[in-house]
Amino acid sequence: MVRVLVVLGSVLAFLSVFAIWTERQALNTDDWVDTSGRLIQDPTIREAVGDYLVDQLYENVDVEQELSEILPGETKELAGPISGGLRQVAGDGANRVLETSTAQELWKDANRTAHEELIAVLEEKEGTVSTEEGEVSLNLGSLVTNLADQVGIGADLAEKLPPDAGKFTILKSDQLKTAQDIVVAIKGLALVLSLLTFLCFGLAIYLAREERWVTVLFCGVGLIAAGFAVIVAREIFGGVVVDQLVVEESARPAAESAWSIGTSLMTSIATTVIVVGVLFGIAGWLASPTSSARSTRKFVAPALREYPAYVYAALAIVVGIYFIQAPTQNLRSFLTTLVIAGLAAFGIHELRKQAAEEFPDAEYGDVFGRTKERVVGAVKDANLGERASKLRLPEMRKPTDAETAAPTDDDDTRLARLERLATLHEKGILNDEELAAEKARVLSGTGKDA
Repeated sequence: MVRVLVVLGSVLAFLSVFAIWTERQALNTDDWVDTSGRLIQDPTIREAVGDYLVDQLYENVDVEQELSEILPGETKELAGPISGGLRQVAGDGANRVLETSTAQELWKDANRTAHEELIAVLEEKEGTVSTEEGEVSLNLGSLVTNLADQVGIGADLAEKLPPDAGKFTILKSDQLKTAQDIVVAIKGLALVLSLLTFLCFGLAIYLAREERWVTVLFCGVGLIAAGFAVIVAREIFGGVVVDQLVVEESARPAAESAWSIGTSLMTSIATTVIVVGVLFGIAGWLASPTSSARSTRKFVAPALREYPAYVYAALAIVVGIYFIQAPTQNLRSFLTTLVIAGLAAFGIHELRKQAAEEFPDAEYGDVFGRTKERVVGAVKDANLGERASKLRLPEMRKPTDAETAAPTDDDDTRLARLERLATLHEKGILNDEELAAEKARVLSGTGKDA
């Protein structure tokens, strides 16, 4: 059951990423306006939009006639050639026009208006477009007028443009009802899938009473796998979607850029899932029986035992900061954050129990004291080695079996001399260097009675 719940939670995490992306990208106006702003800042897309605006300008306005009204006297005859050359100039200049803040704000305003109208229709609000008669369109007429003004055709062109100039349909009337049904089906799906994901993981962790840390670790692995699977699926689906939408091969770069920018939020959500998975993995390691985890538990045991209120308060502060800084603040974000915070609080509770059982008498100085002892010992060993190398003590040969079989009179004499040397060193008569030199003489057999 535990394994089934972990696998099911991982699959739900994978699906929840797409549900959250759909909810935020398709049904949140602010998120869509932000995305549209990044779309128009992309050079490839900006060039494609510029070409569209120029085409709309020349399809809906008699540019030659407009120029003839502007040109003085006999130069009116040049309106035709100038109109053709101006189209090339307008095509080259449209990209630069769309780089301006004015044009980009017009683009965002048009996208906001279209998206708000789309949401009103999908939510079937009163007074919106009928599913039988109307359609939802993106109107870029203001950008066409702005382009005409920039290239010198005239600022009063807005009055002469037909209502459908620079307008293209997003959804037709026969598609709106289907779109409404889809919205009803997916609305709230992101919340349900997110909660079910953590419910499966939480239940799996609760049921895994033995070696619970392994289950926590595999929950993290499942979340990390789900996040990377979304990123891979985005690349695969991107090729399919672009192939379906592109009619002319020249439009492929713009379509690929639009898919990349439009689904960047999906990558961001998948990255968040991966980060949460890493946190699960860290929690699993922290509860594991490895030596590094045990050392860490011993280090935090005093704080968990004596200051639990501060530990939980720190968790609450972290969760609060995350929620405040979250890009969206809706019911799904709030409840998901609460669930994650609840799992974190449960993990801290279990860590406190485990640390208290393993290290009931742990003190703050234990780890630091042991570290200090190791450092001091290492320094002493290094100093002794350095002093020995300076004294250049003769290498001791390995005694033979006959020599070690029983002590001889010479051995007794050497031992007596060494004991006397030690006594003289303790009394301060011999210093360290003199003691070492005398010991070397005794051991080499050339020493005399001290």
